[in-house]
Amino acid sequence: MLQLNVKNESSRLRAVVLGSAINNGPTPTVDEAYDPKSLEHILAGTYPVEADMVNEMEAFNQVFQKYDVKVYRPEMIENYNQIFTRDIGFVIDDIFIKANILPDRERELDAIQYVINQMNPSKVVRPPEEVHIEGGDVMLYNDYIFIGTYKGSDYKDYITARTNMEGVNYIKNLFPNKIVKEFDLVKSKIEAHDNALHLDCCFQPVGKSKGIIYKSGFREEADYMFLVNLFGKENLFHITRDEMYNMNSNVFSIAPDVVVSEKNFTRLNTWLRENGFTVEEIPYAEIAKQEGLLRCSTLPLIRD
Repeated sequence: MLQLNVKNESSRLRAVVLGSAINNGPTPTVDEAYDPKSLEHILAGTYPVEADMVNEMEAFNQVFQKYDVKVYRPEMIENYNQIFTRDIGFVIDDIFIKANILPDRERELDAIQYVINQMNPSKVVRPPEEVHIEGGDVMLYNDYIFIGTYKGSDYKDYITARTNMEGVNYIKNLFPNKIVKEFDLVKSKIEAHDNALHLDCCFQPVGKSKGIIYKSGFREEADYMFLVNLFGKENLFHITRDEMYNMNSNVFSIAPDVVVSEKNFTRLNTWLRENGFTVEEIPYAEIAKQEGLLRCSTLPLIRD
């Protein structure tokens, strides 16, 4: 039986579900695009091809092997995008929460059912239908659970609004001993430079007390200031609008001092190294064209 344990974003990783780009299916049509960045690349004819994405994910897998992490992969579904496992479920403490994702993506959960079957059934929960919550919006920081949401009255009109206040309240009720703090994120259906699809698109803790942040990803300055006050401004790496667009905050920690990052994130990777991190650089720029990166394609199951 899997002894689930995840309390933060950076403790030593022991087991993870890594998505798959194999048999990814044809380039989506304009109508099928889930986010403005994918739409941009569909229209430009630069949408990533399967072979490149498979190679990028294999590079990620190799880093996990190097650090002796147990890696699970989804069972293959033909012509189906199974890259972003973070969207379909997540672990808080020892509880696995199945996400209520977009209906078109329900089969992605079926593809990791063999992993869920190895969990204690009493530790697996599925929120009620009105609760929308995706793993990219849920960020753990020991006693804190940070949750990205969208509080606009036009929530239902935004396919990019993935976690609602019902989702926030569900987590508050499930974990009464945690400090649950929601953040109202900036959304755009048409401009990828101004769309924080999930919280990990504009913020992520690294190490024990540092973080990567994009100030303009938050609709309310008070939400941004909450994080500045909690972490200390000197411990936060502020990314630019272009760096947010390129997903600089969407790195992935294997240990408190080991971060997997995209090889083109020059400024960020320099800062990480200057702050004592080992940076495992891999190519991931093709997958980034779908508005997701390293954190999005992982579902951590066990950390120390």
